[in-house]
Amino acid sequence: MVMTKRMRLFLIVFLGVMSAMAPLATDMYLPSLPELAADFQTTPSTIQLTLTMTMLGMACGQMVLGPISDRYGRKRPLLLGMIVFALTAIGCATATSIGAFLALRFIMGFAGASGIVISRAIARDVAEGAELTRFLAILMMVNGLAPIIAPIVGGQVLLFASWRGVFVLLIAVGIAQSLATLVYRETLPAKARIGEISSSFASFPSLLRDRYFRGHCLLQCFVFGAFFSYLAGSSFLFQKIYGVSPQVFSLIFGFIGIGLMLIGVVPARLAGRVADIVLLRWSVRIPLLGAVLLLAGFIIEAPIWYTLTILFITIVPLSVMGTASFSMALSRQGKNAGSASALLGFFQMVLGGLMMPLVGIAGDQTAVPMGIIMVIGYLLANVVLEAMIAPDELPLQFRKKPQYMVFFHVIRSQYMPILYLMSLSFSSFCY
Repeated sequence: MVMTKRMRLFLIVFLGVMSAMAPLATDMYLPSLPELAADFQTTPSTIQLTLTMTMLGMACGQMVLGPISDRYGRKRPLLLGMIVFALTAIGCATATSIGAFLALRFIMGFAGASGIVISRAIARDVAEGAELTRFLAILMMVNGLAPIIAPIVGGQVLLFASWRGVFVLLIAVGIAQSLATLVYRETLPAKARIGEISSSFASFPSLLRDRYFRGHCLLQCFVFGAFFSYLAGSSFLFQKIYGVSPQVFSLIFGFIGIGLMLIGVVPARLAGRVADIVLLRWSVRIPLLGAVLLLAGFIIEAPIWYTLTILFITIVPLSVMGTASFSMALSRQGKNAGSASALLGFFQMVLGGLMMPLVGIAGDQTAVPMGIIMVIGYLLANVVLEAMIAPDELPLQFRKKPQYMVFFHVIRSQYMPILYLMSLSFSSFCY
C-alpha cells in the first residue's frame, strides 16, 4: 500500500495514541493507587489486582479482536472498541465497590485491546521490512509520550479532584479516539481479508508451532512480566517507602517515560544498518544487569537517587525490545498479521497481569518482591532469546549445529562478561 505524507502523518498520530491505550488505561491512575486503597478500604495487593484485571482484559481482547480485524477489516472493530472503552470509563468513574470496579476494569482492558492489536496490524498493512521497523519505532516514540503525560496529568488531577477525576479524562480519550476512527480509511481491502473467522482462530496453533514466533511470544511475556511488576509497585515504592507526594511520583514516572520515548529513536535511526537481532540482544541484556542491581538496592535499602538511576537504566530499553521483536515476528506474517499481533499482545499482557498482585504480597513497605520478579523475568527473556530466536538469525555455520551447542556458544561468547559483572556487583552490594 502506497502512503502519502499526509496519510503517514495521520497514521503515526492515530496509531500512536491507539497503541498507547494500555499506558493510558493504567499509568494515568497509578499516582492514585494509594488513595484507591483507602477509599475502597482494601489492601495494596487488592488494588494492584485492578491493574491485573485490566491487563488480563487486554490480553483476552487481543486474542479475540485481532482475528476479527483480519476477517472484517480494521475500522469496525476498532470503532466498537473505542466506544465500549468510553462507556466503561464512565462506569469506573461512578463505581462504589471494589468488585464492580474490578469487573469494569476487565471490560475496559478488553475494549482498549482493540487499539493495541489493530494498530500493529495496520502498521503491517502499510509497511514491511526496514520500513516496518521504522514505522513501528516511530509509533513507539509517539506511544512513549503516554507514560510521560499520563501519570503527570493523573497526579495533577489529584490536586483538585479524587481518583474519579482521572476516569473522567479517560472518558474524553475514548470519545476522541472514536471520532478519529471515523476519519480513518480502511487499510485492509476486502480481497486481502481471510474468508472465515474460524480460519483466523485456527491459525493460532500453527503460529505457536513455529519455534521462532513462539520465542518472540515468550520473550514478550517475560520482559513485560518484569515491566508490569514495576508498574504495579512503583507508586507504593516511591510514595510509601521513599515518602514522595503523588505529584512528585508522577514526575519521576514521567522522567522514566521520557527515557522510553528518546531511546525509541534508536531502532528508527538504525533500521536497515544494524540487524534487529543485535538491537534485541542488548535491549534484554542491559535490563537484566539493571534488575540485579535494583534488587540489591532494595535489599540494602539504597537511597532514592540510586533506585531512580538503576530503574531508569533497567526500564528504558523496553522501547528498543518492543520495536525489534514485533518487527522480526510480524515480518514473517502476511494475512495473519492480526492473529500474530494478537498472540504477541496476549503473551505481552498475561504474565504481567498475573504478577502484579504478587508485587504487594509483602506489604507496602518493601520492594523486594518487585525486584525478584524483575530479575526472573529478564533472566528468562535472555534464555528464550538465545535458545529460540537467535539460532534463526545466526550465520549458517552455526545453524547446522545442534541447538544446545549453539545456545551454549552464545552464552559463553556473549553473556559470560555480563554474568561475571552481575555476580561481582551483587557480591559487593551484599558485602
